[in-house]
Amino acid sequence: MPKHTTVRLNPALQRKAKAYARTHNLTFTAVMERALMSYLARPEAGRKPRRVEIPSSGTGGTLPGVDLNSNAKLLDIMDGIA
Repeated sequence: MPKHTTVRLNPALQRKAKAYARTHNLTFTAVMERALMSYLARPEAGRKPRRVEIPSSGTGGTLPGVDLNSNAKLLDIMDGIA
């Protein structure tokens, strides 16, 4: 049985995917599955990402309320929701 997953998409990308699904008589899920399978089938998709050093400055760690273990909370903070 398929699992339900929450994915945050750029609203414009979501509109395009839904329009594509309607035009091609597919479900939104089918479009997302096909797109992901197509991406993962590309040779470069399996390559290990290159390590990037991000310069930092200052001291004291993260700001109050920032939980680096929660992507959803970080995205909410960056979106100005939290």
